[in-house]
Amino acid sequence: MKLSARDLARLIATPDPKLAGLLIYGQDAMRVALKRQELVAAIIGPQGEGEMRLERLPAAELRRNPALLLDALKAQGFFPGPRVVLLEDATDQAADSVATALADWQAGDAQLVTTAGALKATSKLRKLFEGARAAGAVALYDDPPTREEIEAGLRKSGLEQVGPEAMRDLVALSRMLDPGDFRQMLEKIALYKYGDATPLAPEDIAAVAPVSLEAAVDDLLDAVAEGQSALIGPLLVRLQAQGVAAVTLAIMAMRHFRSLHAISCDPGGPSAGIQKARPPIFGPRRDKMLAQAQNWGLARLERALAELVAADLTLRSASNAPSMAVMERALIRLAMLVRR
Repeated sequence: MKLSARDLARLIATPDPKLAGLLIYGQDAMRVALKRQELVAAIIGPQGEGEMRLERLPAAELRRNPALLLDALKAQGFFPGPRVVLLEDATDQAADSVATALADWQAGDAQLVTTAGALKATSKLRKLFEGARAAGAVALYDDPPTREEIEAGLRKSGLEQVGPEAMRDLVALSRMLDPGDFRQMLEKIALYKYGDATPLAPEDIAAVAPVSLEAAVDDLLDAVAEGQSALIGPLLVRLQAQGVAAVTLAIMAMRHFRSLHAISCDPGGPSAGIQKARPPIFGPRRDKMLAQAQNWGLARLERALAELVAADLTLRSASNAPSMAVMERALIRLAMLVRR
């Protein structure tokens, strides 16, 4: 059977004991590993691995002993309950062994969960699972998780109450982070909210979202955009101590003010423009940038971009002026500009 990612989600929620085997394949190894882990845990339960009801079998072992897979499926465990044989990193070379094992599979045997990388439509292994009545194949593509998958991950982490704005921010983050990083972030949110019965809010997400160099630069750019010129010097000293170059600051400042310019240029106004921002802006930062765009206005933003272009050209020229001093002067000018 050829199954979809939605079918796989249903199987994870309610495993089918009549299913002899399932092939999960895709280009993203992390995505495949996460779904395989969820499916195996759903079939054997939380105590299954401790009770030795899970047997891992590298596909390379089948080259030396093709009957190994069938023996593993037919073996009887010491503990009662469903069993799983996990065949990892399978290729077309394992197709014959898998075909024999699926043909002899009977109710009560272990279920076969097979993982593989990207498989072409002509793949023998893929055709085998797609053509079997009691087995299926699921292709996982590099699409971001759906809203339903995010909600399932939140429930699994113990978070039932999620506000609409928080869900919007989670959807935006799911498109920015790798699947493994996003899952870890959900676990961090669950720990952060432990014992807190209030609904999940954007502030909670912002508190545990991954922090990068951009977050530190954002503090500087917010000070500039909000006219807090006294903060610019100390923040620049801190960033310079972290090894941030003046050219890097110029690029990031240009990107920030271009985003504000794009928000202000929207025919529906800044409120509509920030909805269309790419990459999406979420959490408290969304409110900050909206206020900045409204405060600056289109004319002053165009002057700010001209100042940044001039500073960038100076930094990239043969000028002997200290690069960080050039950048500090440009940023102070912008901070004074917004006060007028």
